[in-house]
Amino acid sequence: MSIWYKLLLYLHVLSAIISIGPFFALIPLVKKLRGAEILEQNAYVVTFRYAIRLAKHAGHVLVGTGILLVIIGSWSWQSSWIVITILILISSLYFLARAFSPKLRKLNEPDQDKGKIIGLLSRSVWIYLILLMIMLWFMVTKPNFW
Repeated sequence: MSIWYKLLLYLHVLSAIISIGPFFALIPLVKKLRGAEILEQNAYVVTFRYAIRLAKHAGHVLVGTGILLVIIGSWSWQSSWIVITILILISSLYFLARAFSPKLRKLNEPDQDKGKIIGLLSRSVWIYLILLMIMLWFMVTKPNFW
């Protein structure tokens, strides 16, 4: 195993940690949003957006290093764990685009049901975490379905 492959693998794992980690931090943040006054709420929303932005950028590194690892490694693009991970990745990108920003914008609009929006945010955090954990499971265990 070359030093370049090891470095890419390290960057891949590090970016996976940075992509997943912020969503665990959002769980208590969503709980704090429930009782927050407007100034606190705005601070939490900014933190929420920052965490999502950090995870997205780490996701770019994750995908890039993953592509390079397949190209220079011994894995085939037809490996079942790679195909399924890519399908889940595409689904999660679609979900991520619709799950957080629209809800965060609505949270600051007047006459919105804050409790309902926060409930939807909490649900979105958990769904996205589950998608990330499934992809992580595929990358770590590399199951062979075909």
